[in-house]
Amino acid sequence: FGSSHFGSRGALPRHTVVVLMTEAAAEEVAGEEELNESQDIFYVCKKTLETVKEKLKKNETITEENVNELTFPENLEDSEIMVPVDMRGVGEDFDDVEQMVEKLGPEGTAKAFVKAAEYFDANKDGEKEEDRPKPMTAAEWRQVLEEDDMLEGEEEDLLEGEEEELVDEDGEEEAEEPPSKKAKTD
Repeated sequence: FGSSHFGSRGALPRHTVVVLMTEAAAEEVAGEEELNESQDIFYVCKKTLETVKEKLKKNETITEENVNELTFPENLEDSEIMVPVDMRGVGEDFDDVEQMVEKLGPEGTAKAFVKAAEYFDANKDGEKEEDRPKPMTAAEWRQVLEEDDMLEGEEEDLLEGEEEELVDEDGEEEAEEPPSKKAKTD
């Protein structure tokens, strides 16, 4: 920093403020940020995942029905076990399962979910076992998905409400005008 290019004006002021954070707090914040950035967890049917792995080993055909059974809990028994997979193992981002099937086909999608399961099992982030996502039943996973849908629906309702305020009866947007002043009469 010194006086090379900036002279004395470019140097740091003598009253520099330093923010102190305990090491534990800093690690906690950093850990939370890493988890938020690193995990891309999705749940799949454990039994169907095993079936798909076997079919792939035997070079048997994977159908779209197999993929749907793997990824959509709607038609599963409530007690069916769903296991977490880490979609970072796929190596590519997709918006949803339908987009995966469209781009990769049923077999490619099945292979992608097997890779995601292997990636999760490898625990490349070195997470403590108690901090990792746990298996759950199909009923529990459906409930999580329903809660997510409800939250998204509420957000959309809020956004639509804001848009409606900006549009008048004719469907045209208009700037909000202040209420007109009444002339004083004495």
